[in-house]
Amino acid sequence: MITRAASPARDNRLHLTCERHTARIAGAVLAVTFAISPAQAADMPTPTKAPAPPSYQWTGCYVGLNAGGGTSGTNFGSTVDPGTYLLVANGDPAAVGGSGGGGANADGFIGGGQAGCNWQSGTFLVGLEGDYDYFRSKPNFANNTNTLAAGTPFTLSQSVTTDFLATARPRIGIAADRNLGYITGGAAFTRADYTETYTDAAGGTGAAATAKSLVGWTAGAGWEYALAEHWTFKLEYLYASFQSINALGVISGPGGSNTLHGSTNLVIQVARLGANFKF
Repeated sequence: MITRAASPARDNRLHLTCERHTARIAGAVLAVTFAISPAQAADMPTPTKAPAPPSYQWTGCYVGLNAGGGTSGTNFGSTVDPGTYLLVANGDPAAVGGSGGGGANADGFIGGGQAGCNWQSGTFLVGLEGDYDYFRSKPNFANNTNTLAAGTPFTLSQSVTTDFLATARPRIGIAADRNLGYITGGAAFTRADYTETYTDAAGGTGAAATAKSLVGWTAGAGWEYALAEHWTFKLEYLYASFQSINALGVISGPGGSNTLHGSTNLVIQVARLGANFKF
């Protein structure tokens, strides 16, 4: 058998044919790849952001402690009825009564506890709180630069003492996550011991005194912050006003007596810090 050698021209045609088939296959593979890739990409899960932590919820009841400073202010008044010791003809009752008018203030520590409950809807909050605090204050006023018509010097002193302050108050506020701003107002309670005393160099003495439980009103505002899930911290201001106190007594001296009337009012202001445990 005689074998013919392949011609160079035929080899070139075969080579070109193979190249054309290879190019066609590669093009088809690329086309299929690009067609499939968008579909695969659409099926792949997209990364999602972690959900934001929920806002702090103020709804619930709590108990806590507070401490701060307070000031009590008062305006004293006095009148003396006509009598047989301080003589109207000499103008003594008017002089003594006028000497009993004046104002006084006293500062003191305040501290105690509170309890309450809050109800939150959206950012709006309504609550109810009661507290009882130790508060010892004693505004006092003394006028010892006066003389009777006969030239006799006399002194008139007045004081009012409190030992506690208690309140019962609704609260209305706006919550912004862990921050709460609120206003508050309601009833205030205290006990006041009021005393007025009179002495003069001629031997005259007198006193008018009373002790009363007082009910008044209070209003204020505050800010509270949630330190943790169950612990909150607050800063609060309250203004409390009470009704007037009146006392009746007698000034007596050599030869007679006169009726003594004393009066005072009472205003208390406090600024305090507090911490609450929320259930």
